[in-house]
Amino acid sequence: MDVIPKWADAVLVPIISLILAAVLSALVILAIGEDPVAAAKLMVEGAIGSTYGWGYTLYYATNFIFTGLAVSVAFHARMFNIGGEGQAMLGGLGVALVCLYIPFPHWALALPVAIIGAAAFAAIWAAIPAYLQAKRGSHIVITTIMFNFIAAALLNYLLVGMLKPSGAMDPATAKFAATTHLPTFQDLFSWGEKPVFRGAPANVSFFVSLLACVAVWFLIWRTRLGFEIRAYGESESAAKYAGISPTKIIMISMIISGALAGCMAINNVMGEAERLVLGSVEGAGFIGIAVALMGRSHPLGVLLAAILFGFLYQGGAELALWTNIPRELIIVIQALVIMFTGALDNMIRMPLEKIFLMMRKEGAA
Repeated sequence: MDVIPKWADAVLVPIISLILAAVLSALVILAIGEDPVAAAKLMVEGAIGSTYGWGYTLYYATNFIFTGLAVSVAFHARMFNIGGEGQAMLGGLGVALVCLYIPFPHWALALPVAIIGAAAFAAIWAAIPAYLQAKRGSHIVITTIMFNFIAAALLNYLLVGMLKPSGAMDPATAKFAATTHLPTFQDLFSWGEKPVFRGAPANVSFFVSLLACVAVWFLIWRTRLGFEIRAYGESESAAKYAGISPTKIIMISMIISGALAGCMAINNVMGEAERLVLGSVEGAGFIGIAVALMGRSHPLGVLLAAILFGFLYQGGAELALWTNIPRELIIVIQALVIMFTGALDNMIRMPLEKIFLMMRKEGAA
């Protein structure tokens, strides 16, 4: 029997972590002479107080859903995929090649092919460190970190060379054809004279990310492969005794993880920038780690955590724009949330375990 109930682990621990992060963030804002209540109100209004704010919040959340799911799948196989950043870069390359060199008559045809291109490029990139761990014993954390740097260097080489249009100055590809442009929320939900989500970058890829959540849930909890992944993650020796191949699980888990991270590119590359630019991932691969930790590697938890971090990103941008709070301090606030929900998780869990254990003993007496 678990010391702490599952509902407390899934709900109570993250809520307490967020409260502690919020209190500490308020003290930091107060220390620089700003009003934490006014700052919190501005963050809420800027992130979810209008369709414009929601459009940006859900745009960021879409990126974090894909990378959070990628990390979660690897977590279930007890692997720490820190290569989401590089895999998303290669996914962007796959999207760019598809959109630049295949003439599509409509975005509805371009989107599934772009998803395949993004997933394929990122999956191949993730398969290399997976093979090195499965066959050569290389640690997945070290190799995926190194592959982030290699992906960045490769993308830089391509964007300042063969993929850069003639006469262009910035390291980016040409604009994709208009027929590949994904409809935004403004295009989808605006009727009459008053448009909603005006100018916000949220687009149909958000719905693709929701489908990805359902697909990952079905894979992990409703298929034989998912059972094997979870069994291997719980005990490698027991899984091997049951006839489960470690090489198979490592390779398949990392390939799926990489493919999910790569699919992020349909949002930021195809949906928002409509071209591949240098630095388009913007740290979303690393935020995915915090999202997976906070969401307990469950698709529903990942979805909620991704929306929270989307809120922090958009609310932080509003704080930087309308207050004297420096952008660096906003990053500190985001880091506090990550720290309490990830690194200091046991600091909250251990006292709760003692409380529930005492309650259980009193109930037994």
